Amino acid sequence: MGTKTVDEAVDANGTEAKSDEETVNATKTDEAPDAEVEETGNAEAEDVEDRDDLDAEALEGEDTPEAEKGTPGVGQGAAAVVSAGLGVVSLTGSWVATVAAARETLVGQLGTSSTASVAKQVKEVYGDAWATTALVGGLFALAALIVGVVVLVRPAFGAPGKPQAAWIKSVAWAGVSLGVIGLVLAVAKYSDIILGLPSTS
Repeated sequence: MGTKTVDEAVDANGTEAKSDEETVNATKTDEAPDAEVEETGNAEAEDVEDRDDLDAEALEGEDTPEAEKGTPGVGQGAAAVVSAGLGVVSLTGSWVATVAAARETLVGQLGTSSTASVAKQVKEVYGDAWATTALVGGLFALAALIVGVVVLVRPAFGAPGKPQAAWIKSVAWAGVSLGVIGLVLAVAKYSDIILGLPSTS
């Protein structure tokens, strides 16, 4: 009653062996997806880091040319504004012209005797002062004209493929125009073509 046959023993051992193999296989099956997930996660993390590095390099590569292009544009824009400012000063006057005219008036008063003719007194006291004002205004106008022209022709001597900004051209042309007007008026006043000395006869 308590003995087992050979077949029963074999079946029992075979069943136990199969059970052990299934346990091992199940354990391996459970561990395999975890390992694959870890490897996949590491690969994705490396890909994200590579993409971040590439994006950073791309941004750095884009910023450098913009900075290099911005440097000459700033100088040209500032020069254009200076040209326009000088043109305005040539037409409206400056403290330099005011002081120079006042000094010329004082010199005329000191150098002219009370017995001099009226025409001479007018010329020495007023005429020379007005001419000095016109001369200073003409110098400002000439400076505005020169600076504006330099700004306009600067791209021809710069690096090719870098067009000048439209606003720089506009301001530079304004400076050139104001300089030409101021220069013409200064020459006309200095030579008494306009606003000449009144007649004393």
